[in-house]
Amino acid sequence: MPSAIKAADCMVRELVTVRPETDAYDAVALLLKHRISGMPVVDESGKLVGMLSERDCLKTLLDAQYHNMPTAKVGDLMSTDVRTIGPETGIVEIADLFQHVPFRRLPVLDKGRLVGQVSRKDVLRAIQEIR
Repeated sequence: MPSAIKAADCMVRELVTVRPETDAYDAVALLLKHRISGMPVVDESGKLVGMLSERDCLKTLLDAQYHNMPTAKVGDLMSTDVRTIGPETGIVEIADLFQHVPFRRLPVLDKGRLVGQVSRKDVLRAIQEIR
């Protein structure tokens, strides 16, 4: 049953993360190396402070090139308006949430600690597996 699947069942647990002080070009290199379109931004204690997407990087990097300015730090680019879910959030609720938010991935927090991430593709894979 799809409703029995939870975020913990389909989330990615080994995440590529960056810190706010990471150079934007270094963050882009990580996105490309790991073939991902975004990643959580965490502080020195590992607490989620934002999300960085390809889209966040594109505008600032284009501006930097156009105006011949140095690149920015991740903290200047990241989105801080982050929607999170818990490990017990059901797959149907997650799918519904993806229908109403522009995000491609949702960080999974357990007692305030980042434990994983669920992407739209993760939801689709989970649905395909139960067929």
